Amino acid sequence: MSGVVELVDLAKYYGENPAVDHIDLRIESGEFFSLLGPSGCGKTTTLRLIAGFERPDSGAILIDGVDQAGTPPHKRPVNTVFQSYALFPHMNVADNVAFGLAYQDVPKAERNGRVAEALDRVHLSGMESRKPTQLSGGQQQRVALARSLVLSPSVLLLDEPLGALDAKLRKSLQVELKRLQEDLEITFIYVTHDQEEAMTMSDRIAVMTEGTVEQTGTPAEIYETPTSSYIADFLGISNLMYAEAVGPGRVALAGSELDCVDKEGASGEVTVSIRPERVQIHPPDFAGDNVLTGEIERVVFAGPLLNVLVTVEEVGTIQVTVPNQGGAFPWDWPDKVALHLPAESLRIVSETGTATVELEADLEAAGADQDE
Repeated sequence: MSGVVELVDLAKYYGENPAVDHIDLRIESGEFFSLLGPSGCGKTTTLRLIAGFERPDSGAILIDGVDQAGTPPHKRPVNTVFQSYALFPHMNVADNVAFGLAYQDVPKAERNGRVAEALDRVHLSGMESRKPTQLSGGQQQRVALARSLVLSPSVLLLDEPLGALDAKLRKSLQVELKRLQEDLEITFIYVTHDQEEAMTMSDRIAVMTEGTVEQTGTPAEIYETPTSSYIADFLGISNLMYAEAVGPGRVALAGSELDCVDKEGASGEVTVSIRPERVQIHPPDFAGDNVLTGEIERVVFAGPLLNVLVTVEEVGTIQVTVPNQGGAFPWDWPDKVALHLPAESLRIVSETGTATVELEADLEAAGADQDE
């Protein structure tokens, strides 16, 4: 069981609109690989192309070196887990899991053994006789997963399988799903729009936009070294600011010159990025390099963290994330503070200056996540 997947110049059009725009990817055997992006970016279409539910307009879909582009879905060495579970309500758990084996001419004793093993892997032993309506959402998703695993696919495709679950259960199943994938050593290709979910489980991530792959790498690589303002803004929260490149690894920002991580060939107006947790907040008389001064705009309580919004003249709002230490935060509106932007964390991500500092929507989204 290998499960190496290669997409070569893969394209799919709906009319004149490219849903998948000539992408190239290689997914290694036994890798947990996520396709991450907003709605309409092409991630689900890419998954459906691999599964065989869509036919590509051009390009190749290689699984272990064999082009599957013209192979029907049921003959491909893959299986798919959907968000909707797609269980048969009139069948019990065991029959749902065994359904695919009925088409493989598997002897009854072997079939029963494989069903029992699959249910044990997803912690549903003892529930064989229950109907789907007697199960929780999380249990139904485990049945759907067992139904796919019992067929021993080389590659398992997962289309936002946790999307219908509540936030607490979703986080719990993320850990279990990653553990299961490591135990089975099966290639998982996972589609999600949830950045935290992708970073929690993935060995590597492909961030997609408008049918193309913007950046591929490990969660740490993409988070710490985004190659564009889109990546910096989409994966987590980022402070994106206009600046002027004034030399190698140096930018002018808010009347000061700051050291930063350069982008090859960057010149003129650029966009720089720094994560909120990398910004350090100090009293207004703090002296040092890479320091900007500003005024506290708001302090937002977010459980284990405090999100501090600081207005900096000529820049806008910079968000600072600090741990909740349990005591009163020493500053509030309209206190003056100094912000230290460490040079190794301040990064040029765009040469076009197209980004703006708009953190209110990010904060509202973070607040909504806390409420779920």
